Amino acid sequence: MKVENVVASTDINAVLSLDKLLTVLEHSEYEPEQFPGLVYRLDDPKVATLIFRSGKIICVGARSIKLAKIAMRKTVENIRRTGVKVNPDNIKVKVENIVVAVNLERELNLDRLAFQLEDSEYEPEQFPGLVYRINDPKVAFLLFSSGRVVCAGAKSLEDIKRAVGILEKKLASLGK
Repeated sequence: MKVENVVASTDINAVLSLDKLLTVLEHSEYEPEQFPGLVYRLDDPKVATLIFRSGKIICVGARSIKLAKIAMRKTVENIRRTGVKVNPDNIKVKVENIVVAVNLERELNLDRLAFQLEDSEYEPEQFPGLVYRINDPKVAFLLFSSGRVVCAGAKSLEDIKRAVGILEKKLASLGK
């Protein structure tokens, strides 16, 4: 199982001048006619943070929850240096989504699975993977004929492990 992306958010409860941040934060872009937030890229960890005027910040691209939290702290510290009153040590980071890739190390017959798995969608002319959703934990799987699987929507690594276990049991019960 390999974590591909962690999306996390925080709110610093301050109204921000994105135009001012653009002039101070290196590696930032702000084009309000295209997107309402400032895109601020960090090199270590290599992520992008989306900073909104409302003080909400979203981190995308982290490869672990720990790296997402580090990126948020760095971003908030750099915002604090511009004169905004906020303490980077007091921010609460909420994990919004974790995406992982899994290799089941066996080929899957997606045509057959589309009929056997309830809550699945498979339209190969639109997308080469079968979409399979479960409700507890609430995640979506993308299954590919190669045996590769992407799991998205979980908010914790425990939920991902549980969801992948449920998928593997389900596939085993169908004789896959």
